[in-house]
Amino acid sequence: MQLLQIEKLVYGGEGLSRPDGEVVLTPFVLPGEIIEAERLEARQHVQRAKLLRVTEPSPDRTEPPCPVFATCGGCHHQNANYSAQLRFKRGILAETLRRVGKIEFEPDRIAVESSPPFGYRNRVQLHLENGRAGFREMNSRLLVPIEDCPVAAPKINEALRAVNRMMRDHRWPRFVQSLEIFTDDVQVQWNVLETERPVAKQFFEWLAEEVPGTVGGPLDYTVNDDTFRVSGNSFFQINRFILPSLARIAIGEARGTTAWDLYAGVGLFTLPLARAFEHVVSVESGRSATADLKHNAALAGLKPEIANENAEDFLRTAETPPDFVLADPPRTGLGKAAVARLLALKPATIVVVACDPATLARDLAALGSAYEIHKLTMVDLFPQTFHLETVATLRLK
Repeated sequence: MQLLQIEKLVYGGEGLSRPDGEVVLTPFVLPGEIIEAERLEARQHVQRAKLLRVTEPSPDRTEPPCPVFATCGGCHHQNANYSAQLRFKRGILAETLRRVGKIEFEPDRIAVESSPPFGYRNRVQLHLENGRAGFREMNSRLLVPIEDCPVAAPKINEALRAVNRMMRDHRWPRFVQSLEIFTDDVQVQWNVLETERPVAKQFFEWLAEEVPGTVGGPLDYTVNDDTFRVSGNSFFQINRFILPSLARIAIGEARGTTAWDLYAGVGLFTLPLARAFEHVVSVESGRSATADLKHNAALAGLKPEIANENAEDFLRTAETPPDFVLADPPRTGLGKAAVARLLALKPATIVVVACDPATLARDLAALGSAYEIHKLTMVDLFPQTFHLETVATLRLK
């Protein structure tokens, strides 16, 4: 057992302490706290510890509402009040930009878009084992049975209760290992993620009987005045409260002749861009999402040019820069090839929607030779977790 004083939180949800100059990371603690901890074996050359007791708690500490918090691997910060979570995340974003990208951007210059802290998730993945449904234990493959999840939308929890009830029935297909539930608060889409053999049609008919609103294919999700068809393999943002604000945050008052939407998905940004710019090119590599995108644009009466290809391939052959580029890349970020082409093309404005602050810092540092950061917004798409989304607006110097 060792006494540790927590200096700060780091990206990943752990608290950093420096006993005798050695960096130790401990989960479920808050800055300023003094804790009793047990040293664990180092992982990936980083020393970690297990929290035993908080001897001097932070004034930001609160009682977690979830009975499996600190066991389930889904949440990391239910022990902190929500205003403190936003403060921590904004500080982590600023520090990551400084450490990884050598970019000085003070936390108080970062805008924050917050969310209701619970009931926000419109999509969850359930693991199924031995007649129980739940999530994985933190840093483990062990199952944590779940009856109700405080960060999930009410319709998700209704579906979760149905699954737990149905799994006690002999008709339940025991060979199904994981399920995904997606909802717009009224409809429910079920996706089988892992199974040892194909699932019969009757299983989905049974789900429809037990869970009102179950759909037998794509789900039509309305955001503001647009309806987006979202198929089972198509990506869609998971925070039902912030979805209506994302395009406003990313596009703002931008208007012009030409715009590109890179990594477009089903068109969450493409549709509002097509109303703001005369000509929009929407680039998406996934077949399912591209099909949804075409459907959604046609339904809205809009005619963006849609390219079913990798963003890197599109940029490689592009010759004339647009007025505006919006890029919502995966966690790996834009990468060297895309950044190099953007630097060569030099569009007037680039907006990056990033889900990883380290890869964002890398990309912004590389773009910094030609662009300056006009605005940064930390969008809290994932309250109670360490995850954060950032919208970075860049303009040519």
